[in-house]
Amino acid sequence: MSERKVRSFPKLWVSPAEAVFFIAGILFLIGTVNIFSASFVLGGQLFKDGYFFITRHLISFAIGFVVMVAAAAIDYRRLQGGWLLLAIITTIGLLLAVHVAGVDANGARRWLSLAGFKFQPSEIAKLTAIMTTAAYLGARLDRGRKITLSSLPLGVALVMGVLVLKQPDMGTAAVIVGLCLVLYVLAGIPRQERYYLGMSAAAMIVYLVYAASYRAERIWAWLDPWAYQQTTGYQTVQSLLAIGSGGLFGSGLGMGASKFNYLPEAHTDFAFAVLCQEMGFVGVMLVLVLLGALAWYGIQIASRAADGYGFMLATGITALVVGQAVGNIAMVSGVIPVTGVPLPFISFGGTSLIVNCAAIGLLISVGRRMTSKVFKPGARCFGADRPRLKLVKRPPRPSDA
Repeated sequence: MSERKVRSFPKLWVSPAEAVFFIAGILFLIGTVNIFSASFVLGGQLFKDGYFFITRHLISFAIGFVVMVAAAAIDYRRLQGGWLLLAIITTIGLLLAVHVAGVDANGARRWLSLAGFKFQPSEIAKLTAIMTTAAYLGARLDRGRKITLSSLPLGVALVMGVLVLKQPDMGTAAVIVGLCLVLYVLAGIPRQERYYLGMSAAAMIVYLVYAASYRAERIWAWLDPWAYQQTTGYQTVQSLLAIGSGGLFGSGLGMGASKFNYLPEAHTDFAFAVLCQEMGFVGVMLVLVLLGALAWYGIQIASRAADGYGFMLATGITALVVGQAVGNIAMVSGVIPVTGVPLPFISFGGTSLIVNCAAIGLLISVGRRMTSKVFKPGARCFGADRPRLKLVKRPPRPSDA
């Protein structure tokens, strides 16, 4: 009786690719409601239009949805070679253009303006770095070749990271280079290189933190935000107050007080704090469950990818979306210093939304071509499945006796 019930229980999704599509859609819907609630006050004050930000959010989603459908329909294996080289050149060119003709805002130059719309090339660099690294590592996994950090994709990621760091934007630069390094480690670099990588990363983080005074101030404010609640720690303190006031069910949509000029960047980097305040513990758990499900199905797609490129690409995209979500939630909650990393599909940001949609489309493309077998490095190289020949001693012939 129980076995029949288990077998007849309906599946939520036909495949992991379908699950990824619908989970991303639900996160977008939650994010759209939250962005409107967090931004209509600021929109009315700055532009005399409470729908200013939500309108641009929906326009970005319309573009992103088209990109996502196109990416899902295209065979991801075609996005190598010349297409990937074009993406690298274009991305680096856009990052260089930011330093020449970029738009200044909040003491940084991170945006380019095109036909009245601003976009952030550093967000594009995240996906380009993943695709570049995945193409290189995937080919080497398929052929069973040695993987080392002394390779071109890491150099490309470092160039992008340096250009983004100069904007300045240390958080995004860390994401670009960090994701690339994570893929190298997962692909299997030598143990000695892992030791060197760990020591170099620790030394570089310490140097970059103290190379700029404002970064060091953020570290001290992170350690004790209440001691800096009128200066550097103000944003963290207001975020913690918003999270703590949410309770079980929240104050209700549109009823949170933090967006009334209390919490800076309430609709962008700190949108999760507004969500906590207005949707409460129940809303937060829903978002966390959806992100966990997205990570689970992303891993399922990666583990059964058709080739090494698909395996590394799905892994990198899952790490990009879910990793940024974990980082943003940790930042808003005061677990890590303020980094400026957005919460995918929840925070306002046109370029970020379009890039995340493209990433989800590529993940679906890998999922549509997944196999029933678990991916194994080297299993798809020529002759890998053939049994090895063994030398057998020839029995003596009668004439030899």
